[in-house]
Amino acid sequence: MTVLQKARAVPGTGVGSGSGKPVRERRRGRSFGSARRPGFLTYGILLAFLFGSAYPLWWSTVIASRSNAALGSDWPPLWPGGNFWKNAAEVFDSVPFWKALANSVIISGTVTLSVVIFSTLAGYAFAKLRFKGNGVLMVAVIATMAIPTQLGIIPLFMVMQKLGWTGELGAVIVPGLVTAFGVFFMRQYLVDVIPDELIESARMDGATMFGTFRHVALPAARPAMAILGLFTFMTAWTDFMWPLLVLPNNPTLQVALSQLQSSHYVDFSIVLAGAVLATIPLLVLFVLAGKQLISGIMQGAVKG
Repeated sequence: MTVLQKARAVPGTGVGSGSGKPVRERRRGRSFGSARRPGFLTYGILLAFLFGSAYPLWWSTVIASRSNAALGSDWPPLWPGGNFWKNAAEVFDSVPFWKALANSVIISGTVTLSVVIFSTLAGYAFAKLRFKGNGVLMVAVIATMAIPTQLGIIPLFMVMQKLGWTGELGAVIVPGLVTAFGVFFMRQYLVDVIPDELIESARMDGATMFGTFRHVALPAARPAMAILGLFTFMTAWTDFMWPLLVLPNNPTLQVALSQLQSSHYVDFSIVLAGAVLATIPLLVLFVLAGKQLISGIMQGAVKG
């Protein structure tokens, strides 16, 4: 019996008499589901989430562009005023803003680049390479994510004191060069997105192990690398507790902005002006990485 005859003998395959109707029904069902558009309720929920997410930043910008006396009025302002640059100048005069900004850029950029590179390499090894202890090591990596960060602060600070790194940017950079979450995230992404047959074909063509990673795994991992880099940069940029302890005289941006608050009097217009200035680099990064972010999300959504 030929392959075509076997296909005709199997009911519901779409070959032969009596099987066209189920196929057309299935096709009609798929096309109906794909052509269905979101309704009013869906757009309403999305708009509510958008408004709720953007309102804190908008409110901070409104207060940062006005004087502190505007907060005591019966009707809080809803639109920005004209004092933003005056308040920003006050921020520049009150704290070492530019030095702190440079420290944050160096720390966040170095940590992000290192986490993306090492996490991609380790994730590829756990996902596609076969070696003894693969599963045990992956479980150990995941187990470290269950340990609270606060438990490691005291021993880590003692290590940095012994090394003489307190007050140096390396005390913040070195502990964050690789993260367990980054390794786990890249492993889960690469385990399905790269077929084993493609790796075997590259090796049959004479590619080395690193050459296979460079020409096969790296292009496929770019969307996930963009997402991981974005989240890592945000985490390093907004980190406050560890830089506060280990960089007393060489602050990052978040530590420097905390000096705007006094124990007796807080000028919220100045504080929020600093917060808005610290948020601008993150907004720029979101705009630049937005295309890769959406690409990674959509590729993961349609996979399989």
